[in-house]
Amino acid sequence: DVLLRMHSVGICGSDVHYWQHGRIGDFVVKDPMVLGHEASGTVVKVGSGVTHLKPGDRVAIEPGVPREMDEFCKTGRYNLSPTIFFCATPPDDGNLCRYYKHSASYCYKLPDNVTFEEGALIEPLSVGIHACKRAGVTLGSKVFVSGSGPIGLVNVLVAKMMGAAAVVITDLSASRLQKAKEVGADFTIQVKNETPQEIASKVESLLGCMPEITVECTGVEACIQAGIYATRSGGTLVLVGLGPEMVTVPIVNAAVREVDIRGIFRYCNTWPVAIALLASKRINIKPLVTHRFPLEKALEAFETTKRGEGVKVMLKCDPTDHNP
Repeated sequence: DVLLRMHSVGICGSDVHYWQHGRIGDFVVKDPMVLGHEASGTVVKVGSGVTHLKPGDRVAIEPGVPREMDEFCKTGRYNLSPTIFFCATPPDDGNLCRYYKHSASYCYKLPDNVTFEEGALIEPLSVGIHACKRAGVTLGSKVFVSGSGPIGLVNVLVAKMMGAAAVVITDLSASRLQKAKEVGADFTIQVKNETPQEIASKVESLLGCMPEITVECTGVEACIQAGIYATRSGGTLVLVGLGPEMVTVPIVNAAVREVDIRGIFRYCNTWPVAIALLASKRINIKPLVTHRFPLEKALEAFETTKRGEGVKVMLKCDPTDHNP
């Protein structure tokens, strides 16, 4: 293990959901719990067996740590391990605090040209990397991203990075769609009260064809329906956003057109990839951060996220650091 002095911690929609509702699906908050799982910090102390890190190293933290070497770990899909430790998923405490202890293997040293804030953003970026890999985004792909929150935006960034020729994104909010344009979306659709079929037909007309890949980042039933209708026959729909447990979808439409529907659960093996992309300046994730608060103003930061203001709210846990 390593002891870290925390620096930057992003607030995720799931943090707000636990705060407001006390549960997400089967994960129920029964005792007081520390939130936060998008984080970076500085190594203060290392355990006796740790060789790749030393005090003073700046690191990004991968929040999911397998507790045992089970079948999923052996096949490289450790995110699916049923006993995995995960920051800020009950009953596991997160890292929105001054000091935090974490498994050394899941702390990744940051190069000098990658900031603490970028280090914290590797967590949401990882969702995009994992989703686009599962979707099979490749050179020339036409991609439809549903939802322009932080996760929709990282999927735009990663899809373009992986060679997508055109990306269209939808959202209710004009300001969020403007941010999507800034990070590389080719087309935007502001959803008003169209039917799922109407959204699908708008996507097709903007792209000039139906997309081979749809990445659904809202979890909203109508958006999943639109995702199925929009995806080209033989294409892939990846479900990233989580909504109600039961949703009604046109499954026969997907089945007879051989549309593959894939789920994702967090990510695995993405931190080294993300660090390489950030260090080489192949991806610019900095525009995602729109608000910053010191740890003392955590409640204000959570309220800001709850209201849906900006994109990513970042908390600064180190009072001695005066850099932005």
